[in-house]
Amino acid sequence: MAETKTRPTEMTVEAFIAGVDDPQKRADSQVLIDMMSRLTGDKPRMWGSSIVGFGSYHYKYASGHEGDACITGFSPRKAEFSIYLSGAADIADERDALLQQLGKHRIGKGCLYVKRLEGLDMAVLEQLVRQSIEQVKTAYAAA
Repeated sequence: MAETKTRPTEMTVEAFIAGVDDPQKRADSQVLIDMMSRLTGDKPRMWGSSIVGFGSYHYKYASGHEGDACITGFSPRKAEFSIYLSGAADIADERDALLQQLGKHRIGKGCLYVKRLEGLDMAVLEQLVRQSIEQVKTAYAAA
C-alpha cells in the first residue's frame, strides 16, 4: 500500500512563508495563519514541503488505507492559494450557499482555490473554514 507523503515535518512555518516570493501572498498567508489558528486553537505546522496545516486527525478508509491529515490548512502555491476544506457531502448545500457569497474562487472536491484574499468576503471564508473544521472533528472525532 502506498505511503502517505504529506505528513508533519520539522520545517518551520515562518521559514516557509519567508520563502514565498510574492509579498502579497506572504501577507495573505499571515491572515490565513491567524484565522486558522484562532478557529482551531492549534499552532500552524508544516505538512510536507508546502502545506501549512492546523491540528490533525486519523482517517481509515474501507480499503484499509489509513493515515493522518491536518484538520484544515492552506498552501500558497505560485498561481493561487489552495485552502483545504472538507469535501463531505453532508455539508455541500450549506457550503454552496456560502460560496455564492465568497467572491472570486474555484472549488475542487477538498480545496478552495483563490488567487488572493482581496475581494473575498472574509466573514464568509471564516464560516467555510469553521464549517469544515466542525465537520472533520465530528466525522473523525478529532480533538
